[in-house]
Amino acid sequence: MTQPPTWGAPPPQQPGGWQGQPGPGGQWGPQQPWPAPVPPKKSGVAKWAIGAVSLVAVIAVTATVAVSCTKNSGGSSGGGGGTKTSAAPSDVASANDTGPVGIITEDPSCAPWTPVINTLSDVEGDAWTTHDPSISPSAWTPELRALYESVGKAMRKAADQAVPLAKMTTHRVMRELYGQFIVYLRAYADSIPNYRPIDDNLARAGSTAGDVITNICAAISFGSAAARASLIPAAEPPASIAPIGNLSNPQRMFDAPDAVCAELGSTLNQLLLDPAFKSWAATDPQIPASKWSPELQSLTDAVVPVMFSTADGLGKLALKSSNPLVQDFMLLGVQYRRTFVQALPTYQANDQYIYLAGQYAPGVVLGACGYVAH
Repeated sequence: MTQPPTWGAPPPQQPGGWQGQPGPGGQWGPQQPWPAPVPPKKSGVAKWAIGAVSLVAVIAVTATVAVSCTKNSGGSSGGGGGTKTSAAPSDVASANDTGPVGIITEDPSCAPWTPVINTLSDVEGDAWTTHDPSISPSAWTPELRALYESVGKAMRKAADQAVPLAKMTTHRVMRELYGQFIVYLRAYADSIPNYRPIDDNLARAGSTAGDVITNICAAISFGSAAARASLIPAAEPPASIAPIGNLSNPQRMFDAPDAVCAELGSTLNQLLLDPAFKSWAATDPQIPASKWSPELQSLTDAVVPVMFSTADGLGKLALKSSNPLVQDFMLLGVQYRRTFVQALPTYQANDQYIYLAGQYAPGVVLGACGYVAH
């Protein structure tokens, strides 16, 4: 799949902005581009800090995440792997969520997620987000080897700390995202002693699951989720729900290529390679709709059809999979993407978190596809 130079957006510097590239940097200037709408290439996880009540009061190097949870029918989000019947463990708050995926407007796991993801991001640091994952271990310097080992240890610890959050969330799709964060980061940590460049896809899948969680939580905290949740109709209820399984030791969503893998990259490229999208993506996401210039309004009008078309394509592609986890992640992306497009006429800077959650969600599947494709 053709991709921008970096996979995904580094953490926001404050509401309405984020760094343009991984690594050190101050707040955005007035003409920074939209983040790349695909999962992070360098396996870094977005970092957030709890901010003040007022959005403008958030001045830390990270963006805010607070208490959170759902919209769209009964629980609001997806399930994974099997049928709708399973004996629900009493300590899994989302056990009875069998409804369609949708915009999540609150979730109790968001607040404790913040220190987990911040700590992992601190360990990764700039060296991790800029390292070259194609370098084989035989060419690692002592410093690079030490970086891999420290990040692997931190990933394993973050995965362990996410287990109670998977049980705490009241939303099936959030539980599933935590599960894939856990299993793929553990698998990546396990791969480090005998690392192959293909193993970077393990980190991509796990880290992207973390990015989706982070942006769902940010959309909750900044109010955009609640403000925009009613803009689109609810999705259809899922035909099947994945078994909850053992949340202390979740399983990867698939170990052989899923039916969506062959077309997922080209479907995402429908948006990424579109000239109108490329032009729009170079604009400043901090400008609200009320202050758009005629040129920016024209660019936005031009990109809306391809955004809708890509969301529709992802929705149709999701239905080709018989894997409930794949369907949930894909349809989660579809619902957030469609909601973002509907929000554009009254766009506010905090709507970018809806955008990012929608862009990243299919990337969890994309990373998994990349690992099993070779």
